Parts: sequence; structure tokens; C-alpha cells
Amino acid sequence: MASIATRQVANRGLILLLGAAVFLNYVDRGAIAVAAPLMKGELGLSATDFGIAVSAFFWVYAPVQLLVGWLCDRFSVYKLMSGGIVLWAVSTVLMGFAGGFLSLLVLRVMLGVGESIAFPGSSKIIARHVPADRRGLANAAVAAGLALGPAVGTLAGGLIVAEWGWRAMFFAFGLATLIWLVPWQQTVRALPITGHHDAGATVPLRALINKWPLWSMSIVHSLGNYCFYFLLAWLPLFLVQSRGFTIREMTLLAALGYAVQAVCALSYGHFSDWWTRSGRSEAACRRWMMVASQLLAAVAILGLAYAHSAISIAILLCLAGAATASLSLNLYAVAQMFAGPRAAGTWVGVQNAFGNLSGIFGPIITGIIVDRAGYESAFVLTAAVAAFGALWWAVGVPRIEPVDFTAN
Repeated sequence: MASIATRQVANRGLILLLGAAVFLNYVDRGAIAVAAPLMKGELGLSATDFGIAVSAFFWVYAPVQLLVGWLCDRFSVYKLMSGGIVLWAVSTVLMGFAGGFLSLLVLRVMLGVGESIAFPGSSKIIARHVPADRRGLANAAVAAGLALGPAVGTLAGGLIVAEWGWRAMFFAFGLATLIWLVPWQQTVRALPITGHHDAGATVPLRALINKWPLWSMSIVHSLGNYCFYFLLAWLPLFLVQSRGFTIREMTLLAALGYAVQAVCALSYGHFSDWWTRSGRSEAACRRWMMVASQLLAAVAILGLAYAHSAISIAILLCLAGAATASLSLNLYAVAQMFAGPRAAGTWVGVQNAFGNLSGIFGPIITGIIVDRAGYESAFVLTAAVAAFGALWWAVGVPRIEPVDFTAN
């Protein structure tokens, strides 16, 4: 009994730290958007230049997921998590010294390499240590971190930028990320060598790449990420430049939407676990949660294109946050259901690699649209992408069940 209790405590600590890692991941990657209203002018960046700098993160972050996911299934995922966080923390600190477009570009690429471990690593650990009837809450912790990262990053970052400038924000965020390593090392030492579901050999990459469920999830991942990254990268500039809010007002509005996203993620996690424990279909629950949330995202993003008052924008951002919470929870939970514990790292690595292609092309497309046609057109396009994502979840994603990797 004592060993079981010890394992449960260690697992809870592990999940909390995974959520914290994703939280720091999004604090650090989203910091450039908070800095943008001042950074653009100081470094002489056009909207297109800024879009390229945002996109540079994904040039390596997306393709390197293929390698990182493969490594997670074959080597110590815990050590890989530590190494990745050191690299991205240092990159964040150095961004505070950026002197122009080129240095900003290089540091965004370095940040992308470091942060590539977060989702393949966390999915591998959850698939290894967490049973199915707790999968929702475990992924909800990650989803909450994904939401709270932009929320706290926008709120704290905006206040730091307003008071001490954008460079101080990067210094503070990078150093805070390094502190995560202390409890991580202690928690990993308390874990069992193997998890709940370690039986069987690892699954080779060639056994995954001919499976339609993997590619269907990669497509829907890309569609969802296009919308999420659009708001993450461009919302601060939109609120300041197009709607005339101050940096402090922008910070509060953006943080409100992310806070709602975090609360909804935890609520959805509790709900999906309750649904599964009751004997109902976990697959059906997650599929139709995604259809509804992507439709809600389309409505909220389209509404933002025409909203001007603080109240209407706040309401629409809360709706967008509620929709995004389901996306960040279910993309990885469904991937874990398809892949199982033996292939979760490689599967999520491939899915995240292709799913983040929208992070490469989306910011550049948006920058060009903003420069030539204004923000309204960019919001309309993004809403259409969200609506197509709802359709794809309904008919494009096949039956959600463990994939047989022995079948050709």
C-alpha cells in the first residue's frame, strides 16, 4: 500500500511539473508577441519582418519533432526534457540582447529546438504512467499550462514591458524557466523505472507512417494550430494598433481569454474522465467536443474582426479561450489513444511536426495580409480555417481506437 501511495504522489507531482513545463514553454515562446509593440519600432521591423521572426521558431521546431519523438521512445525521456528546457531557457535570456532582425531570427530558431521536447515528451510520460480513466485530467494539466502560459506571460510580460522595457521581460522569463529543473530532478528520482504500460518493444517509424489515423490527426492538428498561433502572435498587435488599446489594457484583455481557457481545460479534463469511468465512449466524447469547439472558435474569431468595444472583445476572447481549451486537451489525448504507450512519443513527434507547419506559414501569411489588406481579412481567413477544422474532426478523423502496428 505504501509503495502504491508513493507512486501516486510521484505521478501527481510529475503531471504538475509537465503542466508547469508547458506553461513555461508558452510563456517563453509567446514573449515576442508581448514585446512586439515596442520591439518592432526599436529594431525597425515591418509587419512582414515580425511575421518571419515569429515563423522562424517553427522552422526547426516542427521538423525536429520527428527526431525528438523517436528519441523519446528509445532513450530517457526525463533527461531529454531537462536538456530541452536548458536550451530554451538560455535562448530566452539571450533574446533580451537581440540587436536586430538577424539575431532575433537565430534566437527564435534556437528556442524552437529547445521547446520541441515539450509535447512528445509529455505525451510519452503520460502514456507510460497514467491509466485511461485519468488521461483527461493529465492532459488537462498540460492544456491548462498551455493556456496559463500565454495568460501569465501576457499579463506579467506586459507589466514588465510597460515598467522596465521588453529586454527585461526576456531576462526574467528565461531565468524563471531554469528554476523548473530543481523540482524536476527530485521528482524523477522518485519515479519507478518502468510505468504502468511498458510491455512490448518500441514501434519503428515505418510502422506509423502508413497509418491514416496519424495523417488525419496531423491535418486537424495543423488546422487547430493555425487559429491558436494566429491569436497568440497577432492579438497584442491587433488590440494596440487596430483597436487603440494601451499596452496595459491589451494585457488585461488577452490574459482574460487565456485564463478562461485554463479553467475550461481543467473542467473538460474532469468531465472527460467522468465520462470514461461511467462506461461511455471516450472516443465519441473527444471527437464531438472538438467539433463543437472548432465551430465556437470560428464564431469567436470572426466576431473579433468586427468588434471594437472592450466588452465585446472580452466576451469573444473568452469564447475563443473556451474553444481552444478543448483543442489543447484532445489533440494529445486522442493521439495517445491511437498510439498507445509504446509509440506515443514517435506518434506525437510526427503529428506535432506536421501540425506545426501552420506555425511556419501562418504568421508570414498573416503578416502579408495585414500589410496589404488589414487585420479584418486575416481574421476572416482564420475563422474559415477553424470551421474547416470542425468539419475535419467530424468526417476526416477515422474511428478512434488503438492502431494495430503489426498490420500492413
